[in-house]
Amino acid sequence: MDKTDYLFLRAIRKEPVGRTPIWIMRQAGRYLPEYRALREKYDFVTVCKTPELATEVTLQPLRRFGFDAAILFSDILVIPEAMGQELQFLEDHGPKLSPAVRTENDLDGLSTEAVTDKLQYVADAVRMIRSEIDGKAPLIGFSGSPFTLAAYMIEGKPTRHFRHIKAMLYKNPAFLHRLLQTLAKTITDYLKMQIEAGAQAVQIFDTWGSILPIHLFDEFSGQYLKQIAYELQDLKVPVILFSMGGIDHLIQLGDSQAQVLGVDWHTDLAQVKKLLHSEYALQGNLDPTVLYGSKEIISREVERILSLFRNESGHIFNLGHGILPDIPIENVEFLIEEVRRLSEAFH
Repeated sequence: MDKTDYLFLRAIRKEPVGRTPIWIMRQAGRYLPEYRALREKYDFVTVCKTPELATEVTLQPLRRFGFDAAILFSDILVIPEAMGQELQFLEDHGPKLSPAVRTENDLDGLSTEAVTDKLQYVADAVRMIRSEIDGKAPLIGFSGSPFTLAAYMIEGKPTRHFRHIKAMLYKNPAFLHRLLQTLAKTITDYLKMQIEAGAQAVQIFDTWGSILPIHLFDEFSGQYLKQIAYELQDLKVPVILFSMGGIDHLIQLGDSQAQVLGVDWHTDLAQVKKLLHSEYALQGNLDPTVLYGSKEIISREVERILSLFRNESGHIFNLGHGILPDIPIENVEFLIEEVRRLSEAFH
């Protein structure tokens, strides 16, 4: 199959489709029994850094569900690690980066030299995945956004308050912009590496853009997302921007050079469609916790979202954030069946 024939890519280009494509964020992960079985043998970092294992995990949800796109299995924090921070994943506590980047000396201690060389295991995984799935589904590469990576690098560990980065943006914005610009350049190079290795679309996750006040979103996150999207345009691969934070953040991304805007579950998809669908394909935005509900509830919510795009292309069905690890797997299967069944009628 030529890559231009994939349903996922046709929907991005707003070409006619027979049904709505579906993939879900974190589709390769802990809700899958086959993933849990593999993790009993290997720790998370080993899986990320071993192309054969990353390939296996990427393919697991495609084998089980036949999603319309695969997404590379990796982690957004491989970039800070390649720049010089120590990365640890603590059981039940999440990622830890050390030393935290809070002073000029800390920032000077980071290195952007040969980052893509250090991350060649990611490129190797992309090539391996493509060799396995060509003709079945396209492959999405990804990265965290500059602001999201900066939040992890400055905080050093999971937090609910983001005290250090928020203090930084008010007390020393020049320092933060220096880090963000460094990350924007590094992320651009990293995504170019993935594309050159075979990624057929890339998504930038701006999870922690949600902690920014609306009037500061463009200054500290939006402008860097747009910069990366612009720099990737010559490679002719779709760019998906996914920023948590609601419709006001999406509006500020309305002049980007991306092809797709991801819509989080907090946001009214009908409003986004009215304001931005003429310029962008849209992706989303089912609340992940709907998958705890009954089949009747799941079907109702799927139909509500699909009905917004009646007889229109330019929509990729997805969750409005990552799938939760204890979601019943039979509900995921039912979700996919309902998206396919109902969207055929709408198209």
